[in-house]
Amino acid sequence: MHAITIPEAGGPEALVWAEVPDPVPGEGEVLVEVVASAVNRADVLQRQGFYNPPPGTSPYPGLECAGRITALGPGVSGWAVGDEVCALLVGGGYAQRVAVPAGQLLPVPKGVDLATAAALPEVACTVWSNVFMIAHLRPGETLLVHGGASGIGTMAIQLAKAVGAKVAVTAGSPEKLARCAELGADVLIDYRAQDFVEELHKATGGAGADVILDIMGAKYLDRNIQALAVNGRLVIIGLQGGVKGELNLGALLAKRAAVMATTLRARPLQEKAAIVAAVREHVWPLVEGGTVRPVVDRTLPMPEAAEAHRVLESGAHVGKVLLLAP
Repeated sequence: MHAITIPEAGGPEALVWAEVPDPVPGEGEVLVEVVASAVNRADVLQRQGFYNPPPGTSPYPGLECAGRITALGPGVSGWAVGDEVCALLVGGGYAQRVAVPAGQLLPVPKGVDLATAAALPEVACTVWSNVFMIAHLRPGETLLVHGGASGIGTMAIQLAKAVGAKVAVTAGSPEKLARCAELGADVLIDYRAQDFVEELHKATGGAGADVILDIMGAKYLDRNIQALAVNGRLVIIGLQGGVKGELNLGALLAKRAAVMATTLRARPLQEKAAIVAAVREHVWPLVEGGTVRPVVDRTLPMPEAAEAHRVLESGAHVGKVLLLAP
């Protein structure tokens, strides 16, 4: 088969479409013929040499895919050759075939075409696990999403609105904020021109956000604490603004608040399977009912993954960028 390889870390040009050995499904795995994958920030970090895949896993980038099952490994039940699926991956999505643990498979939601389904697994699992399973966002609470126009952001807006929460977002342009509003965001903050703490307090009568989903890390740490409501929960899932920041524990104590930080890729198989099962139970009915939908900015041929990375790094996209396998 062919896959996007990374012979040496570097810029987008480091991504090379090359012939590689076919994967073989092991115990509890299935082989998926990939129709589409999607680009995530973690793929960019892997290409740059900052986020290597866990030992013993696929060396190729790609944390999600959609396609058809072509073979079952030993011990797999509940799935059949020919099933159309999408999947959460530890890597290997930028390829024509990938071996996937059966617990990380999802059926393609009714009403979503197979290629578009590749836009769902990573964002659905990330948002559901962090905002709902960890931070326990409840109806009537306020969620602040940094990067509201990203793949994660567009999913977070829709899921939070679906459960009856109020949603505030930050984004870098009026155009992106307009797209967030179309998805249901209530409070729109241009982080280039406005202070998100001030704007959030205005919008909430000084209360702040009950849950903050943060992709920035150190750069926003202090202001995120300022923006939290009493009993608020800050969930850090990205470090685009650095890894080391100063935390005012007094402010945290005064608000009886919590700071949590998670990753998804390196979690044990059983934890990922539990998250995937929760997404199937809670998110898939919303997708099939049309309340939540995948947001796709554009599709590109998989051999042109370098261009997809340039789009992601430029910030010119809203939602997901998909790669179509030849």
